[in-house]
Amino acid sequence: MKKYMRMMAVLGLSLLCATGLEAQKIQPIETPVPVRPAGQKDVLLLTVPKMKTVRVGFIGLGMRGPTHVNSICNIEGTEIKALCDIEQKNVEKCQEMLAKYGRPKATEYYGSADAYKKLCERKDIDLVYIATDWVNHVPIALYAMNHGKNVAIEVPAALNMKDIWSLINASERTRKHCMMLENCCYDFFELATLNMAQKGLFGTVEHVEGAYIHNLGDFWDSYWNNWRLEFNEKHRGDVYPTHGLGPVCQVLNIHRGDRLKYLVSMDTKPLNGQRYAKKQSGKDSPNFQNGDETSTLIRTELGKTILIEHNVMTPHPYNRMHQIMGTDGFAAKYPVEQLCLAKDKLKEAGVANYDKIDVESALPSATRDWLLQKYTPEFVKTIEAKAKKVGGHGGMDFIMSYRLIYCLQNGLPLDEDVYDMAEWCCMTELTKISIENNSAPVAIPDFTRGAWNRINGFSYHFAE
Repeated sequence: MKKYMRMMAVLGLSLLCATGLEAQKIQPIETPVPVRPAGQKDVLLLTVPKMKTVRVGFIGLGMRGPTHVNSICNIEGTEIKALCDIEQKNVEKCQEMLAKYGRPKATEYYGSADAYKKLCERKDIDLVYIATDWVNHVPIALYAMNHGKNVAIEVPAALNMKDIWSLINASERTRKHCMMLENCCYDFFELATLNMAQKGLFGTVEHVEGAYIHNLGDFWDSYWNNWRLEFNEKHRGDVYPTHGLGPVCQVLNIHRGDRLKYLVSMDTKPLNGQRYAKKQSGKDSPNFQNGDETSTLIRTELGKTILIEHNVMTPHPYNRMHQIMGTDGFAAKYPVEQLCLAKDKLKEAGVANYDKIDVESALPSATRDWLLQKYTPEFVKTIEAKAKKVGGHGGMDFIMSYRLIYCLQNGLPLDEDVYDMAEWCCMTELTKISIENNSAPVAIPDFTRGAWNRINGFSYHFAE
């Protein structure tokens, strides 16, 4: 009897505490949201005048830049006007690429950290690709927009809230596009399952997952001046969130009817990070910041949930997760592509013998592949063969540049705007804040400053 009474007392205390917490409604930590400067307005569905020919300049030609040069060389209605990199040899390699495609030689800029400024100041460039090390993305992008250029910035475009708001304000003030080059939004599985979600095949999507899990142990030496490992050494949190987060945010219509509301994050110890740092420098790194694994949960305004992970330190097969869970279906890309749908959705999609399919298991590979092909967007089908031939992460880099150029040529809104950039990049600072406050909830700002539900759903735009 006494044991029962003690249990009841503990239960009562627990209920009292729970009730108190619920009544208290613990508020997430907030970061400042600057007031929109006078005269500015949002850039939702921003368009610029049509361009018969898109004139392009490239800044940063080390690891990612040449891939973008190659893509543009394979897109009609483009001119490559200028190439810029600190190291002359990188510029020369891209000049050789232009010659291979029969393109005119581009003007060269190299030799100093400020060489990009002369490129941005030119009057004959419409679009600037920025593929430098991360910390130089924002100053270059701001300079380019302030000189009348649209910008496409490699991931992550910005690394802290101050820089994110600077890019937003610059885009709103100059009315120039500021797109982050999130190529994973253009991979074939992501494109097909996004279309399936938009057509209701998964029912109501309730939960999604994304990640960047990629063992970089063999690649640290490839980064100019060791910049990437040094950034991980100095910064805690999910420092590379966009590959996993971008595609699933499109599935959830983020700032197109829903918005990211708050997050909680935690990490492991940086055991391998410390080892890699010592291997690179020969010195111990007891204050290495980035945990080997960082996990973050996000809740949206409409009550959807997102899990994202970051791990570039431990042995693990490459994995971006990309999972979609809905009331009527499921999709996962890693470690193997899987689909699972309710029988009525299989019937709706036109699957033969749908009533004989086991809905407790992943769909048979032939049925899965048939569905993925059926729901591949039509614009992708028209360029799929060329994309795979041109390459760039299997073709997704080409599709991304193709869509960017197509929208500029036709005066259409881009697939990804500056608010997408902000939502996907803000994880870097906000996850750090959560981790350093015992995984406390941290509010995610409405970067549109009030317009997050003005657009009804994500969509691609096409010329009539």
